Amino acid sequence: MLVVDNISKKLKKHMVLKNISLTFEEGNVYGLVGQNGSGKTMLLRAMAGLIRVREGEITYDGKILGKDFDFLPSLGLLIEHEGLDPTISGFNNLRLLSKIKKSANDKEIELALSRVGLDPKDSRPVKKYSLGMKQKLIIAQAIFEKPKVLLLDEPTNGLDDEAIEKFYQLIKELKSNGRIIVIASHNKKDIDELCDSIITIKEGSICR
Repeated sequence: MLVVDNISKKLKKHMVLKNISLTFEEGNVYGLVGQNGSGKTMLLRAMAGLIRVREGEITYDGKILGKDFDFLPSLGLLIEHEGLDPTISGFNNLRLLSKIKKSANDKEIELALSRVGLDPKDSRPVKKYSLGMKQKLIIAQAIFEKPKVLLLDEPTNGLDDEAIEKFYQLIKELKSNGRIIVIASHNKKDIDELCDSIITIKEGSICR
């Protein structure tokens, strides 16, 4: 279980998160909706451990983020294309990442790439990928180590209809395997098709 307990975050005198409390349980998909600047991405960053909150705490399986661990363990994160090496292939990008935790082998990397619609044997460097291909790669990057928690920000951006359907099938499968999945999206179909619960955020606060 992932618990956000009364967290707040201030940036340059502006409260970007205000007294947010949420509980996320295994085997569920949660939709995070709101306008640009509402605080969706900031909330995902806080939950991942990429930023520290001003007040409150975030716990995972009873352990405190920022105290018991610096970053959320067993995390698949999709926020932006940062972190991709443009000079090497998608496969080699994931292989480099796999050496950090040593939790995925080459076959698992190939499977993740195939599941999102990329060719594991494509040797082109990422800088030659289309926007849609890059989006597929960061989805593969989020799932290839079989994380227990997935935090996904606008995951279907740049994807064509076929790729979106592959993504939907993937999320439904991961949900059935007991993952905690949080999706922030402006695409109403993403939310309607995938989410068990919808969380609306406005000006840094949860709308009840």
